[in-house]
Amino acid sequence: MKLCLILVCAALLYTVSAVKHRDLGLKLCSDSEGEVIFGLDGEEMWHADFSLEKGVMILPQFADPFSFAEGTYELAVNDIEVCRGNLGKSIKANKKPPIPKVAPQSSVYTKSSVQLGSKNTLICYITGFYPPHVEVSWTRNNVNVTDEASLSRYYINTEDSTFKLVSTLSFTPEEGDIYSCSVQHTALDRALTKTWEVDLALPGVGASVFCGVGLAGGLLGVAVGTFFLTKGNNLWTGAKSC
Repeated sequence: MKLCLILVCAALLYTVSAVKHRDLGLKLCSDSEGEVIFGLDGEEMWHADFSLEKGVMILPQFADPFSFAEGTYELAVNDIEVCRGNLGKSIKANKKPPIPKVAPQSSVYTKSSVQLGSKNTLICYITGFYPPHVEVSWTRNNVNVTDEASLSRYYINTEDSTFKLVSTLSFTPEEGDIYSCSVQHTALDRALTKTWEVDLALPGVGASVFCGVGLAGGLLGVAVGTFFLTKGNNLWTGAKSC
């Protein structure tokens, strides 16, 4: 995918009560796709949804009321058109330079503490990749369950301008089940796969074993000490008899 980053401005730093904040504006385009995002302190606030043809606010409900000016979506559409126009010129002027590639890293973990038979969510966190396109697939006991999973939007890592996203899978843990999350990306020679297995130890077994070993060791020490003490007394008695 040929991508052109025409604006990554996090240019505003301001101080309120000695707290610094960072604004972010991100506009990306390719031959067929576009992305326009505005955020604050690394969190997305607004993005242009080109399939629904409108801007989408994603501030949490408890946040202070805030909205973008009317016409922001239309401006985003215009920016993507300009980006695509500049993309062809840039590729031609730079003689089709290779696209930089950074391979993703991933990890799999559960949303809540695991209890057999209780619904939970597996989270596959994928980060540090460029360009911003990955394919994610899930399996349960080697059976593909990707259709049951969800995939978040792409988010930018402001530290290095790579991308991240999250895929989630609702599941009910059963003993012995094995889940896997596989990621494919242009910077990878083969899929990056992380597995997660339902393996619950009996509660308190580790502590009980530890205490049992400690108790056995203590009793053995008492027995050995008693043996040598008795033997010592016998030798002392024999010496007096002589």
